[in-house]
Amino acid sequence: MKVLFVCSLGMSSAVAVKALEKEANAKGVEIEVKAVSTQQFEEEVKNGYDVAMVAPQIRHRFDTLNAQASEAGVPCAMITPQGYSPLGGPKLLKQIQELTQNK
Repeated sequence: MKVLFVCSLGMSSAVAVKALEKEANAKGVEIEVKAVSTQQFEEEVKNGYDVAMVAPQIRHRFDTLNAQASEAGVPCAMITPQGYSPLGGPKLLKQIQELTQNK
């Protein structure tokens, strides 16, 4: 599963990415995660991602990012606040799996 995270500068989601990778490994789920800034998102989302996840701190940009993801055929969602933390891996993985099942 290929997941694209987008946050303000592409770095603040590192904690959530690590938690997600740890949970996926524990559950035997193969996952590749990349975090980018809002400026990089429009081009990067076209590179074969299964899902795009938007960090809570940029919720005000969600409509624009969701439109860009939709244009690329990629489901997009806001990361739940509970999933955007060092302990949020299980919630985040569940949210991503639900999104990709509906794809």
